[in-house]
Amino acid sequence: MTATYHDTVLDVYRKAAEAPAESLCCVAMPPQHLPGLHIPSIMHEMNYGCGSTVHSADMRKGQKVAYVGVGGGIEALQLAYYTRSPGGVIAVDPVAEMREAARKNLDIAAETNDWFDPSFVDIRDGDALDLPLDDAEVHLAAQNCLFNIFKSSPDAAGGGDLEKAMAEMHRILKPAGVLVMSDPIAPRPIPQHLREDERLRAECLSGCLSYEDYVRSIVDAGFGQLEIRSRRPYRLLDAAGHGMEEDLLLETIEVAAYKTPVAEDGACVFTGRTALWSGEGERFDDGRGHVLQKGLPLPVCDKTAAALASTPGVTITDPTWHFAGGGCC
Repeated sequence: MTATYHDTVLDVYRKAAEAPAESLCCVAMPPQHLPGLHIPSIMHEMNYGCGSTVHSADMRKGQKVAYVGVGGGIEALQLAYYTRSPGGVIAVDPVAEMREAARKNLDIAAETNDWFDPSFVDIRDGDALDLPLDDAEVHLAAQNCLFNIFKSSPDAAGGGDLEKAMAEMHRILKPAGVLVMSDPIAPRPIPQHLREDERLRAECLSGCLSYEDYVRSIVDAGFGQLEIRSRRPYRLLDAAGHGMEEDLLLETIEVAAYKTPVAEDGACVFTGRTALWSGEGERFDDGRGHVLQKGLPLPVCDKTAAALASTPGVTITDPTWHFAGGGCC
């Protein structure tokens, strides 16, 4: 990041740490209800994410987790609910005021959650472009509404801040580890005058990539399997207020990316498509590991869906953008 842009980002989140910013990033979402988990109201007020990166299906006993951009600490607390061990969650943030606010909020959480000890969350000073963690140190890494503020490289060299941040996440993950992210995306390119507005970018509004570019940035970092878990409306940029010819509806997307090798024919991206067999016989085997039972939907990645689409007797359903696991690639 340039010095001026870096200063703008720090300024926006420094102010958000000192006083809750109601319009910053947050998408209204129902709170998670987990047995014995009580989230302080101040954490809800300081929830500056655009979705959720905490999913019970991702959590395993003994995991170590990295969370980049601690914010008010709400997702660090939710992750600690599962890890429940000293230093089980490493939360990284470059803003001193935000780190201090998160520590205070976690102390408040300890008063109403008898299972929780503030030592469960190790809050560290650090930047997403140079994470203070060792190679292959964690099983799960997460970020919420952070990477969209980074600028990507305009060339194939991949030297932009977004590429650096993605590479850092890949570096700290163990093999087969998972990166869980939630970010805004845009259905069409955002006008250049908005992309160059440093404050709008810092506020998660003008740095959004298209879906295709967002997925490509993850795959280019070396993640071989992706799951699109959610895709829904995020924020409307009105034409009159933002100097555009027409309104622009941004979306928020939740993705889980696995640190597995990218296959020669490309990554496996699951978007909720399924394949169904209606031909002769009770099953269809394509000889590449995909066996379809007659009339039963099998979740398949987009790559497999494209390969099977022209096969007589096979029906491919459209993406739901809410993949819940299962299937094969």
